[in-house]
Amino acid sequence: MNQQAFDAGRDAYRQGDYVSAVRWLEQAKQPGEVSGRIDHLLGNCLMKLGNYDQAAIAYGDALQDASYGHAGALASNRGRALLAAGKPQEAVASLVMATKDSGYSTPYKAYIALGNAYSEIGDFREAGVAYRNAAIDETNPDPSGALRSLGGCFMKMGRAVDAVEAYRTALDFSTPLESQDAIYEDLGLAYAAANRWSEAIDSFGHATDSGNHKLSDEAAAALEVAKAAVSSQSTGASGSTDAFLAAASGYGSGNDPLDPLGKSGEFIPSPEDTGFFDITEQEMVQLEMDNRSIRRKHRSHSGLRGLLIFLLFLILIGGGLSYAYYCGYGWPLQESVVEDLFTTKANGGDISGLLAKNLSDEDKMSIEAVLPSGATGVTVEGVDRSMTESSALATATLSAGGEQSYRISLVRSGLGWKVSGVTVEYPALEGGQPTISTGLPAEQQAAPAEGEAAVTEAAPETTEVVVPEGEAAPEGA
Repeated sequence: MNQQAFDAGRDAYRQGDYVSAVRWLEQAKQPGEVSGRIDHLLGNCLMKLGNYDQAAIAYGDALQDASYGHAGALASNRGRALLAAGKPQEAVASLVMATKDSGYSTPYKAYIALGNAYSEIGDFREAGVAYRNAAIDETNPDPSGALRSLGGCFMKMGRAVDAVEAYRTALDFSTPLESQDAIYEDLGLAYAAANRWSEAIDSFGHATDSGNHKLSDEAAAALEVAKAAVSSQSTGASGSTDAFLAAASGYGSGNDPLDPLGKSGEFIPSPEDTGFFDITEQEMVQLEMDNRSIRRKHRSHSGLRGLLIFLLFLILIGGGLSYAYYCGYGWPLQESVVEDLFTTKANGGDISGLLAKNLSDEDKMSIEAVLPSGATGVTVEGVDRSMTESSALATATLSAGGEQSYRISLVRSGLGWKVSGVTVEYPALEGGQPTISTGLPAEQQAAPAEGEAAVTEAAPETTEVVVPEGEAAPEGA
């Protein structure tokens, strides 16, 4: 690596001079060199400049550097770049790869992009599966957005009743700072598609109560249809009202509201075709009858059934999590945390995110000093697991040659693990006991070189506009 060119490119990137950054970074690699660190940053610069095809190539080159890691973030970025370049089919393959990386800490980002890619190619069933996975990812700070997209997939497939449940659950998961007007509009359209006119009128009313939201033309037409339908039901009138309902985009007619011309050859598909909710048609009819007979007094109850469905899904996929937790397993595993610790240090990154929160500054500095700079590899030899504390033995290949063993102490942090201590471990002395040191040999005790923070998957907010349809900006900026 041409360190001087890389430093210049990195500084230009930080200053927002992406053109100069690209020029310097292209000079930073030697002929034939593979460097995930350089190509990751280069890909981010190209995304900023709107050069999506070249950005995808750069992220792909970064993936060739197995020692760099960050495979999930890189594959996710590559998928976003391909999606922005108008290549959704290629984007799907890269985004699926991102979701398979067990060390990827924020898979919901890849799942949301994957849902968008499947939507681009018209596969709304797979898009819905991806959005659902994004919604139940505990790292997702905005599950309501994914739930709203899930509702949109249900609407595309003609599952208006399922869409209602998705939108109502989205409302329950939306934060007080978010405007719920748009979700209420979507909910109103779903109610109208299900011929539930009173609920549709109520939802459209919520959407416009604040005075800050204007209904779309489609929603405004659906509102008029709903009002006419309620009026017709209350008065028993027919004639012009029935004709009006029949002519209004299929609402109130015998046709599927999402397919007014009957091109699909069928009306509402069977629930088994959706693949989302394990519920029979008879149960659907019963739910419909219950919804018409029971008025909820508080909106906080509105997402109960949808929430129960998600809880059932979580139970199905997490039946063994409690036992695994008791046995000392977590997410990520201790092995992944140890590997990330050594890799981040070797790349000159910031390891503070991997350390236990209750460590003092002195303890953190001690760990920083013990870890080898520039290590070319690390192997986790074994892990002693328990529910709240674990220890791992790792062997690092030093940049100067040779190997060194380390004992890493870890403590439970939520479902995962954080590092609480690192010691150098030496072989047993002849005729004596093994010796454990809290520092490095004298020749390695120099303060670690100042390194550039590793490129992570968190992207600057300024890149949020580069991906079509409001897609989030590339990670790792």
